[in-house]
Amino acid sequence: MSFTDRPRYLAWLRRWQGHPLVKVVTGVRRCGKSTLLAMFQSELVAQGVEPHRIMSFNLEDPDTEAELREGLALYHQVQAALEPGQTTYVFVDETQHLAEMERTVAGLALLDGVDLYVTGSNSGFLGRELATRLTGRYVELNVLPLSFVEFMGQSPTESPTAAFERYLMFGGFPYVERLSSDETMIREYLNGVIDAVLLKDVAPRQTSVNTVVLGNVTDFMFDNVGNPASIKRISDTLTSAGRKIGRGAVENYVDALVGAYLLYPAPRYDIRGKARLSTNPKYFLVDPGLRRARLGARHADLGHLLENVVFLELLRRFERVAVGKLDEGEVDFVVEDSAGPAYYQVALNVDDPNTLARELRSLAAIPGLAPRTLLVGDHAGPANYDGISRINVTDWLLDSPQE
Repeated sequence: MSFTDRPRYLAWLRRWQGHPLVKVVTGVRRCGKSTLLAMFQSELVAQGVEPHRIMSFNLEDPDTEAELREGLALYHQVQAALEPGQTTYVFVDETQHLAEMERTVAGLALLDGVDLYVTGSNSGFLGRELATRLTGRYVELNVLPLSFVEFMGQSPTESPTAAFERYLMFGGFPYVERLSSDETMIREYLNGVIDAVLLKDVAPRQTSVNTVVLGNVTDFMFDNVGNPASIKRISDTLTSAGRKIGRGAVENYVDALVGAYLLYPAPRYDIRGKARLSTNPKYFLVDPGLRRARLGARHADLGHLLENVVFLELLRRFERVAVGKLDEGEVDFVVEDSAGPAYYQVALNVDDPNTLARELRSLAAIPGLAPRTLLVGDHAGPANYDGISRINVTDWLLDSPQE
């Protein structure tokens, strides 16, 4: 079976290979975590690592012995296989299914000669107890579905324009490409992914769950991608529509959707005050194809989908991503890493001079000399407006650094 290359994530695994830290790989179901680890295991064999020194356990595989999910059986099996002076590479997929997860993972991390890699589809598996046990002894890689560059790699002869139209419509879950752009099959597959996340990663983490109300909250969040989403507004909107739900329940469900990596929050950032704000974050989907699959084509708002794609790409490239507040206005995204801040505005098109002026206004008002970029969905060439770069979104995505 051929795999889509994931160079950025593979580079991360290579960088941490051999270090005495637990490599924790997180991300939504079906985003490619297991495949990524399989690719890395193939690289280890190519490096000369003997296959018997690679131990892999997929705890969602029906063929995995049930006893390995209970107690410390998995720990003892690894311990018995170790050879003095040799490194054994241990991969535990979907670790949240271990009955004594914290003790098992922490124990494996303490074994001499073990290079440990674990995955999970819910941030709860890296909860307070495990994080406390592993304090200072783990690094985390959050895996997203395919970037546009990776998506293009599946169909290298397709034009970027045509590929981007498909990417906005169907998204980047790796299996989608095998469905040959059959919209019905893709919609059914993606809805299956959503249902699996809700049933396996969201509902079990609630003390009590109303699946109908959970579905209502999910629909609301999908329909309001890129909009400020206060808990009160969600509760009031659903209640006025005849689906009464308290703020506490809404907050629990939204937190669970974030914990299952289905939603990613973008906090607000006061550009002048240089401080993060604690209220009304925006939420974005882990993949642009999920909105159309869940809500139908009529909700395929290209402007919000474009903003969602940009947000996900910024998450891949930068350490921190927020929504900028500037006086009474807003800058779509503020990012920051070791090089300092940068600012991005996103527009579907700027053919209308009034639209262009509006989009530039917020960027022009930002104090200082940090990079400012206007990303546009139309196909006009690049331009510069007194230090503000205008770039086509597709060109910007294809210029993504891969390592």
